Amino acid sequence: MAKIFHDFDLAAFWEDSDWADEEYVEPFPTPEIIRSVEDELGYKLPLAYIELMQSQNGGCPLNTCHRTSTPTSWAEDHVAISGFKGIGRTKIWSLCGELGSRQSNDEWGYPDIGIYFGDCPSAGHDMLCLDYRECGPSGEPQVVHVDQECDYRITHVADNFEAFVLGLEPEDTFDFEVDELKPAPKVISAWIDPDFAKEHGVDMSDEAASKLPWRGPRHREE
Repeated sequence: MAKIFHDFDLAAFWEDSDWADEEYVEPFPTPEIIRSVEDELGYKLPLAYIELMQSQNGGCPLNTCHRTSTPTSWAEDHVAISGFKGIGRTKIWSLCGELGSRQSNDEWGYPDIGIYFGDCPSAGHDMLCLDYRECGPSGEPQVVHVDQECDYRITHVADNFEAFVLGLEPEDTFDFEVDELKPAPKVISAWIDPDFAKEHGVDMSDEAASKLPWRGPRHREE
């Protein structure tokens, strides 16, 4: 099989995680397992997906975020992936495992548009999917985000699986891209009910107020 990712370091793609080893990581997929999983799901897996799983068959990536041009329930400008489902059926999160792709359709109501391969941090409220609607079961699927929180809205993420993998970025790339926050307005006055203050033993005299790091109504500054 021709190498798809070329100079991309797949060995450095995965997070070293005991939890992922227990819940996600399958033995390397054999041709027989690949065909068996494809037959069960009804779709041919992208060659890029198979190549990625030959570096590690399922698990958590180091880079977890991919940009989007459309806001989702997760963020204004990106989606996040917490785990890739391995090709197999022995681990709970594998493509044909107990919480695999078909579970998303049969139990959680996700639309039957392809293979749900990517778990998200929301724990089931959104998923990443290989979308075969345009290409057919044997074609090259797009990668889409399906948002249960927004009536299963489908958002395009990448034109193919290879582009999705290469487009993943570290989470902290987005932690510092917070441009919607504005400075809080400066408090220029405060008022305390005199009866409340008296009841709770608060000294409201001018002398006491002058010792505080703020100024009350008598010292209002514009």
